[in-house]
Amino acid sequence: MFYSGIEPAPADPILGLTEAFRQDPRPEKVNLGVGVFVDDKGTTPVLECVRRAERLLWETEKSKGYTPISGPAEYGAAVAHLVFGKDFHGIAANSVAAAQTPGGTGALRIGGELLKAFRPGGTIWMPNPTWGNHPGIFAAAGLASRSYPYYDAATRQVDVEAMCAALEKVPAGDVVLLHVCCHNPAGADLDAAGWARVGDVAAKAGWLPFFDFAYQGFGVGLEEDRAGLLAVMQKAPEALVASSFSKNMGLYGERVGSLLLVAESARDAQAGLSQVKRLVRVLYSNPPKHGAALARMVLDDAELRKLWVQEVEAMRLRIAGNRERLVDGLARRETGMDFSFIARQKGMFSFSGLSDAQVDFLREQKAIYMVKGGRMNVAGLLSERLDYVCDAIAESLKI
Repeated sequence: MFYSGIEPAPADPILGLTEAFRQDPRPEKVNLGVGVFVDDKGTTPVLECVRRAERLLWETEKSKGYTPISGPAEYGAAVAHLVFGKDFHGIAANSVAAAQTPGGTGALRIGGELLKAFRPGGTIWMPNPTWGNHPGIFAAAGLASRSYPYYDAATRQVDVEAMCAALEKVPAGDVVLLHVCCHNPAGADLDAAGWARVGDVAAKAGWLPFFDFAYQGFGVGLEEDRAGLLAVMQKAPEALVASSFSKNMGLYGERVGSLLLVAESARDAQAGLSQVKRLVRVLYSNPPKHGAALARMVLDDAELRKLWVQEVEAMRLRIAGNRERLVDGLARRETGMDFSFIARQKGMFSFSGLSDAQVDFLREQKAIYMVKGGRMNVAGLLSERLDYVCDAIAESLKI
């Protein structure tokens, strides 16, 4: 028997945690693990701009036929404008190519497949720490990987000196993965001076930047959050960018992402895109149509885009407010630990500083779920559960 010889795979450390949370019967349970935005009712909402786009699409769509292998060209252009800004795209329009992918994860995997095909001896360097799925994605694509220093647990900040010192030694032709904003899981981002240094290192060392841009708009703003990417691109002639509308449009289940290729010439960009199409054809043939159509409507329609910008801002402010309230709540409990760094971090995630033993205590004794290493999804905090969470964290610090 074929299946009788297969051992059960271990649960995914994040999605498995979510499944355990769902099965937990305790009414006081709190999910601070899975990386989705929720409102103060605990719901991952459908944005109003998306609802209106749904109505418009229902009224105007005439076919459910296949999309092109790399997705509609109009979608790709809209994404490139959003990611790079219209000025950048206008300057380098002929050397930027875009392919629609199944979410940001799909963009990372296709990018990994492209790198394996054309840089077979190269290595991809990932920050320590990084998103838990990054190593598996690139390993599945057949890439060798190494890590570089990023987060200093003592200062709760990016260790720019150690990071740049390591990146200076990355061989030319290798690939460096960079979180553009709202670092997952640390929540700590490079400042403008840090990004300028990374750009200088990239230009001198000759490695290829691969930007993971999953949280545009959740840091400071839709335009502001691209600053680090542009700072590097001013000095590095080529790059890959994986972008996603899961978070900033709430299109999690629609799987709407893009892989963007920045090349030195139009010829190189189109050659790269042709190889992306070849890879897509044998993996899933064509990208999903519905979610990308919604995203394009929101981006291209002035009224819907204005509404979207307001809704992204509201989500960002909710997350920032949660950070402030959590810090204030823990300070009032005089835990003996300074949590003020949480308010300075950006995006949905924070390295809380809690140990694995404390994380286990919170899950087992208090039904509060967060990822090993102390990573919490700050967006998962609800007003009605804030005091409970603060009390529980204060108690965990005593063990």
